[in-house]
Amino acid sequence: MNPIKAAAETAIVPLVFFAILFGLAAARIESDLGDAILTVVRAVVETMLVLVRWILVVAPIGIAGLAFAAGAKMGAGAAETLVQYIIVIAAICLLITLMVYVVVGLAGGISLLRFARAAAPAQAVALGTQSSLASLPVMIQAAPSFDVSPAVAGIILPLSVSLFRAASAAANVAVAIYLGHVHGIALPWETLLLGAMVAIPVSLAAVGLPAQVSFFATIGPVCLAMGVPIEALPLLLAVESVPDLFRTVGNVTADLAVVRLAGREMR
Repeated sequence: MNPIKAAAETAIVPLVFFAILFGLAAARIESDLGDAILTVVRAVVETMLVLVRWILVVAPIGIAGLAFAAGAKMGAGAAETLVQYIIVIAAICLLITLMVYVVVGLAGGISLLRFARAAAPAQAVALGTQSSLASLPVMIQAAPSFDVSPAVAGIILPLSVSLFRAASAAANVAVAIYLGHVHGIALPWETLLLGAMVAIPVSLAAVGLPAQVSFFATIGPVCLAMGVPIEALPLLLAVESVPDLFRTVGNVTADLAVVRLAGREMR
């Protein structure tokens, strides 16, 4: 197992598996050495969060350049296409978020108002950073509000953030459907099912950073599987930061629902 190669290839599942084994091994060494490892890990986490903030500062410049080039090439028709795209993807992500609340209300044993209040800080961070990874510390801090200990949340939430991206998977299929509609391509239910089956494992390979980082890598395979042209993806990338706000909120809300549903049984 090569964790560096796995990280470079965004192979999240083997990377998470290695992290679990490494943590279990670190728990069996002398406490002072274990504390030293934790200090290094915390330093790396804080450093990566700084890098994320830098990326979020610089990214709008590149996105603005793409938007300008697309607008100059396609004219007013591009603006209408992009607005429609934003509305469709945002609506799908909001629908997924609403479904999460329904699941929590039915199976979570917690009132929706209490869940909404406890989730609000993490959702605010998600809106501000477009990153599930950056929202992780706040989600762990909110764990007691869901009757889950921080120690248990510290196990469940990193796995959930890495592997469970309900809003992203749904949005990726929606992007392909939208492009199919734009190109006048009929998509029967068999094609839609194939797209969903591809979107789920592909979403596992994404990182918990703004969607622009892995936009082509996660959406391209879904479009190709559904027979949808991908030439317009650079145009959509120009405004992806807007629907990605709703993607991130949906993913973070789903992660919090997971920690409530799974974590309360582990107290």
